[in-house]
Amino acid sequence: MSSSRIWTVSRKEILHILRDPQSLGMGIAIPILLLLLFGYALTLDVDQVPLVVWDQSQSHESRAFISRFDGSQYFSLRRYVRHYQEIERAIDSGEVLMALIIPVDFSRRLDSGRETIVQLIVEGSDSNTATIAIGYAQAATRTYTQDIALREVRRLGRGTLHPPLDVRSRIWFNADLESKNYIVPGLIAVIMMVIAALLTSLTIAREWESGTMEQVISTPLKGQELILGKLLPYFAIGMLDVVLAVFMGEFLFGVPLRGNVALLFGMAAVFLTGALSLGMVISIAAKSQLLASQLAMVLTFLPAFLLSGFMYDISNMPNVVQVITYIIPARYFVTILKGIYLKGIGLEILALEAALLAIFGFLVLLFANLTFKKKIM
Repeated sequence: MSSSRIWTVSRKEILHILRDPQSLGMGIAIPILLLLLFGYALTLDVDQVPLVVWDQSQSHESRAFISRFDGSQYFSLRRYVRHYQEIERAIDSGEVLMALIIPVDFSRRLDSGRETIVQLIVEGSDSNTATIAIGYAQAATRTYTQDIALREVRRLGRGTLHPPLDVRSRIWFNADLESKNYIVPGLIAVIMMVIAALLTSLTIAREWESGTMEQVISTPLKGQELILGKLLPYFAIGMLDVVLAVFMGEFLFGVPLRGNVALLFGMAAVFLTGALSLGMVISIAAKSQLLASQLAMVLTFLPAFLLSGFMYDISNMPNVVQVITYIIPARYFVTILKGIYLKGIGLEILALEAALLAIFGFLVLLFANLTFKKKIM
């Protein structure tokens, strides 16, 4: 291979990018926009659950119980209601997610030591949010019940009540349980996969559509030189995107970066090579920019978003789908990013994922060269 010919192709592609603001915008502006949109809009945190209360007891005990919800950071008491029709309208309109109904005999049953039933109505369209909200409500109820039990023990003069089991949890790597701390690293992998494949999926197809591919074929330029020459400018853009994403994650979203920065960029370079080569394969096969861009979205965005472990835990997927995830390169890069970002681990643990990424990049780049050779023969 001739480095001068590779540079000539790269220079031609750089000039095209500079003369085409859309390509440059796709390469830099879109990743930033996607990171901003997903980083702020996509969150799995559930707090400030909107709540209405029907307090039929109107007693000191019921008000103390309600205060456990009203004083919590996880609930937002919107208003009090007086009948079920108001609750139904509030839930149907989306005003609230939950309704707490305290019975008339709430205080009397507590004073007599009998079991007291409180009704909780939850809007369950979003099962994940509803489950988390119910957990919050159960926690608030449990602390209130424990306080009542302690107060009763002291009143009877039986000393101090000690629970038989005291569980003290300690959260590693994401102490505040903020979803952005694992969403943002995963976003970097998804955005890189999509943008890289989209960028290079148009390069060869554009040559075919514009009629310049015949001129390229007639030159001494080899297939490997053409592919490498076209990959290099987009590789530089992709690495610039990684730099911007890391800076945004650190200074805009406040996501901790505990691991080796050099390892992060090294793995990003390996992953980027494979993603760009995949786009090149799509471009060679499609020969149409419209078809190439559509194939790139289907083959990169959906697998990277759904099957990489970025949004959904792979262990909870059906067995057949779990097997399919092994051929998704974003799965390994997401694991690497989360390990470097949150756990600060290195290749001593991530060696398998790093090796699989390297194999993916090598095989796809090799396949791109072989496919292009067949097209020009």
